[in-house]
Amino acid sequence: MIYKFGNCELDTEVHELRRAGEVHPVEPRVFALLRFLIKNRERLVTKEEIFEHVWEGRIVSDSALSSQIKALRRAIGDDGKAQSLLRTVHGKGFRFVATIETDKPKLLPQQEAEQVIRYCTASDNVRLAYATVGAGPPIIKTANWLNHLEHDWESPVWRHMLRELSRENCLIRYDERGTGLSDWNTENLAYDRFVDDLETVVEASGQKRFALFGVSQGATIAIGYAVRHPEHVSHLILYGGYAKGWKSRNDPGEIKRREAMVTLMQHGWGSNNPAFRQIFTSLFIPGGTPAQMTWFNDLQRITTSPEHAVRHFISTATFDVSDLLPQVNVPTLVLHCTDDAVIPFHAGQELAKNIPGARFKTLTGSNHLILEDEPAWSIFVSEIRRFLRT
Repeated sequence: MIYKFGNCELDTEVHELRRAGEVHPVEPRVFALLRFLIKNRERLVTKEEIFEHVWEGRIVSDSALSSQIKALRRAIGDDGKAQSLLRTVHGKGFRFVATIETDKPKLLPQQEAEQVIRYCTASDNVRLAYATVGAGPPIIKTANWLNHLEHDWESPVWRHMLRELSRENCLIRYDERGTGLSDWNTENLAYDRFVDDLETVVEASGQKRFALFGVSQGATIAIGYAVRHPEHVSHLILYGGYAKGWKSRNDPGEIKRREAMVTLMQHGWGSNNPAFRQIFTSLFIPGGTPAQMTWFNDLQRITTSPEHAVRHFISTATFDVSDLLPQVNVPTLVLHCTDDAVIPFHAGQELAKNIPGARFKTLTGSNHLILEDEPAWSIFVSEIRRFLRT
């Protein structure tokens, strides 16, 4: 929804505040506070409600709230004396009093289609959620660490990629076991089990021939499936992927850093304080905006339990599909960012060097999850489109 007031527009679809037609950057907390006050503009909102909904119940001081209110007033061109847009009722709360017009954002063609979520059951009775959206030649995206079928579609970290992949194609993706809308109560995190789960989703979707797209850890799963079922895979696309997990790469420095991260996950993943999860966010999208980082912090919290996050991180550390690379017998495109802080650039090079006939495309950037506003995004899209037409 777009909320218009004064010379401002609050666009909740693209997470933007605009003044006089220009984007006016605000901190994520200020944006959330403004959105909450506008949505509840028909009544007085207490500070306790604000703490509950904007600070997610965390204990904060009145001065912290006052600071955010002042920042909000500056952002929308109001002040504490005039209070023409936001009124303070001392000792009671706040009310957004500006006259507001609402408008639905104009949707791009790829946004008009709605995804359909269904469930299928793996051989060990784990329920897997998968989603289908769009029309055209099918693309199946393998699950990777921290997906959520519903949350990803709204996230500024994932939605541009999902909409692009479904713009001319039928996109099928799923939440891996232990995460998202799939069953969280699962113990078996062996590599072969993840490939089996992809087989289950393919069978449930009824697809016989499709492009297979793997991101990060999902690349190892895509490679395993392509070797098992080359007759089903028309194109194999691997982005930010690797053949060997962080323990299997045998880099002492990386192992020490990752083991330290395991300790942080054990003690801080489920905390309301996002500081622990921010470490992961800073690695995955170091070039992200505050809004994108907030979304990724939230994605970690809602996608899986702290216990599963730790077990998954340790289990995938020993993945090694090096022996499978020479057996890949389908057209393959490998893309990797030069300064990826999660999966080293040489890991992508290793994939391309050892998969027969693979094409390799270097992308300039440091984000593990490529973002829409970075220059490499247009190159990423054009390379994939060109590859799918071959």
